[in-house]
Amino acid sequence: MISLHQTIRVARRIEECFDYAADFRTSPEWDATAFKARKLSDGPIGIGSRFAVRCRLPVGSIELLYTITEFEPAKLVTLQADSWLFSAVDTISFAEEQGLTRIDYRADFSYKMPFSAFENILKSGMQSMGDVALRGLQRALEDNNAAPKISPGSATADRLLWPGLAMFSKWGYRRGRKHWLPMSASVKGKRIIVTGASSGLGLATARELAQRGAELILVMRNPERAKAVVQELKAETGNRAIRHELADLSLMTDVDALAQRLLKDGKPIDVLVNNAGALFNDWSKTSEGLEQSFALLLLSPWRLTQSLHPLLKAAGKSRVINVVSGGMYSQKLCVEQLEATAENYAGATAYARCKRALTVVTEEWADSWEKDGIVVNAMHPGWADTPGVETALPAFHTLTRFILRSPQEGADTIIWLCAASEASSVSGKLFLDREPRTTHLLSRTREDAAERGKLMAFLEHFEIEAEVSA
Repeated sequence: MISLHQTIRVARRIEECFDYAADFRTSPEWDATAFKARKLSDGPIGIGSRFAVRCRLPVGSIELLYTITEFEPAKLVTLQADSWLFSAVDTISFAEEQGLTRIDYRADFSYKMPFSAFENILKSGMQSMGDVALRGLQRALEDNNAAPKISPGSATADRLLWPGLAMFSKWGYRRGRKHWLPMSASVKGKRIIVTGASSGLGLATARELAQRGAELILVMRNPERAKAVVQELKAETGNRAIRHELADLSLMTDVDALAQRLLKDGKPIDVLVNNAGALFNDWSKTSEGLEQSFALLLLSPWRLTQSLHPLLKAAGKSRVINVVSGGMYSQKLCVEQLEATAENYAGATAYARCKRALTVVTEEWADSWEKDGIVVNAMHPGWADTPGVETALPAFHTLTRFILRSPQEGADTIIWLCAASEASSVSGKLFLDREPRTTHLLSRTREDAAERGKLMAFLEHFEIEAEVSA
């Protein structure tokens, strides 16, 4: 048997240290040998919770199956690990010590035959790996990540256009992931609203935030689906602080009613994720007489966010995340074209124009709401394999299905913008794979200040018009 023991101390609340370390899905963020981890069991993390962690070997890799055998919140967690190569018992204990959290990590490894004969030879290497892992855990919990900035490689790819577009694929995600910093900041108890949470990016976002303990309000339009999603997430994560709100966000009356319910409730909002959207291949108007792409993709998030401004301001340091699309890179802001007409209508173009406008709105809000402590950023998920893409763009889906990201990969940057400490240090940016990226791949799509002002006035006109007509 090989026994390891290391101790670290961090200036962090003991509850947050425990929650992060006990969730072994985080192990790839701090253990250099781990590169993939997932939770295998449903329910809250506790005795009986199981994790699979894939670790590197000198040649190839190995999957470790962990089971929590002892669990005392903010005090102790013990995990039993098993693999074809060895078994192990990891015990992590926590204590407050002079304003710091002391973490003691003990691990006992037993190699299986015939490898047990080499335990003495392997001991020094195991101790070294243990030291590196605990230093990694300490860095993760210290949470002193630098403000996000674009990497030289991404900046070059954006300038060359085609390499920049190639990063929208799953390969771009995997490239970026190699350089990510740990995300140990806690969202436990934070009030987060996610629109369009019934499937795709919204559901993937909600699932991860639920696992992290956020108080979630999920906005969906189908009552049966909404109930099913909430029940599913509660069962999966054990988080009971999840509820839904019903609203068809293409209808301003529904947007207003939703906002009024939340305002009446009066609780501050820590994060608002404007994710709801759809690409409509056929031109149509809503029952309120608005072109549906414009209503759902631009006017709706504008109106909802403007209405909820008091609750975002009341939270202190809140965040707004607008989900846009890489398709916007093909379009220049033109206010007169935002409400598409039936003549020569193209759904993808209408979608891209509204997403371009929402990106501009993001930048304008970031400037005007800085004094209120509200951070506003946009993100685009790259090319993600969601039900919306498969339905609205079947040819594109067929041609690119082997390089599309999973919904979880597409949603990663949304979650990072919701949770990461360093994500609140910048505002008014567009992110892809946790990096701020250019908002224009083509010089011909750049708008001038006059058009930006025209956009904001145009949206304010609709806000006033809707209030008068109501």
